[in-house]
Amino acid sequence: MPMSNTLAAPLAARIGLSDLPTPLKPMTRLSQYLGIDLWIKRDDCTGLAGGGNKTRKLEYLVGAALAEGADTLITLGAVQSNHARQTAAAAASLGLRCILLLAEAVPNRTPVYHNNGNILLDHLLGAEVRLFPAGTDLEIVAEQVMNECRELGNAPYLIPVGGSNAVGALAYVTAVEELRDQAQALQLAVGTVYLPTGSAGTHAGILAGVALSGLDWRTHGVSVSSSQADLQAKLTRLTGETFALLGAEQTPMPAIIVDDSQIGPGYGQPTPAMLEAVQLCARRDGVLLDPVYTGKAMAGLIADARAGRIAAGETVVFWHTGGSQGLFAYDDVFAL
Repeated sequence: MPMSNTLAAPLAARIGLSDLPTPLKPMTRLSQYLGIDLWIKRDDCTGLAGGGNKTRKLEYLVGAALAEGADTLITLGAVQSNHARQTAAAAASLGLRCILLLAEAVPNRTPVYHNNGNILLDHLLGAEVRLFPAGTDLEIVAEQVMNECRELGNAPYLIPVGGSNAVGALAYVTAVEELRDQAQALQLAVGTVYLPTGSAGTHAGILAGVALSGLDWRTHGVSVSSSQADLQAKLTRLTGETFALLGAEQTPMPAIIVDDSQIGPGYGQPTPAMLEAVQLCARRDGVLLDPVYTGKAMAGLIADARAGRIAAGETVVFWHTGGSQGLFAYDDVFAL
């Protein structure tokens, strides 16, 4: 894909935070169990403080922050946010201040939820963690904290929830090219890519990357929180903004496939299907998923395989977006 003038600036600002390329491996025993050809793209192996998909996005987002002269990173999310952990790690590695604005988004969790998993790592990484009750408008809080920092003479940079804007989505346009090259080297004819969909930036970047690379892959998102209709609208907007940033506004919008059947009681709330998916991946291929994102996405894939919705002989890639650190916050779900 030729570089447009609009793309040159964010690409030039990109910094190296990830261990790339991440592995593409067969899920041999789970494939046999499900009767499909299943591979896994290991973005849980990006390296930064345990890895995850947000590290790729932060290469662009923190690069943009540094290009603007920022000395403080501010971001927001839920108490067990994987994005917050990786932002804290990026800030630590670059000597930047990091302020995490985290809200209660998952009711009825045990006390361990508030002092283990990602939030334990946030503190270990030196981030300033500010906690807020459920229902708090963190975007309003973020503007207040930005002003607070400026009054102190700091230069803050606000990273959106999940790093999900067009700049962050650029990371998955380039990640698609990485996966394409790996698949070609392995002579894999990829049919469908499955991934969890939350704040939608990763999904939007993959959609844009697939379209711009001229690939015929289907991108199948499994929602962890929002309805199919809401996510389709968000993905249409974000993918369009990514095309615009790339100077490719005339690119036809790809098919937006969202499965919202695995949400269960709500975001971060355990389901029997999630628990089974996490156990199957661990016990058959030694792969750790997480209870919030990849566990529910894999549950969607397993349901489709069992129902015959994955074509015989089709090669499926599961994009592992990380988050296994969150397992340690769900002591009641994974108790012995």
